[in-house]
Amino acid sequence: MLYLAPKTMWSNLSRETLQRYLSQAQQAYNDLMLGNKPISVSYSQETGAKSVTYTQANMQLLQGYILDLQRTLGINRRYAIGVRFR
Repeated sequence: MLYLAPKTMWSNLSRETLQRYLSQAQQAYNDLMLGNKPISVSYSQETGAKSVTYTQANMQLLQGYILDLQRTLGINRRYAIGVRFR
């Protein structure tokens, strides 16, 4: 089944570009978790280049950025497998 992401600010970017942004964001998250700070992430879109600096104080924003990229790429989060007894 092909996942068709809704129109987002990422819609006009290639899959390779989105993958690169995701990789950079995940590396930034890892660096923050290890205490290396602050971390800057840059990306381009139709309105021009953007740059955001993340610190441990706003890690949730970085997590949201990662989830948005994953959703756009069709990468689903894994959920726990439920066990049902009859």
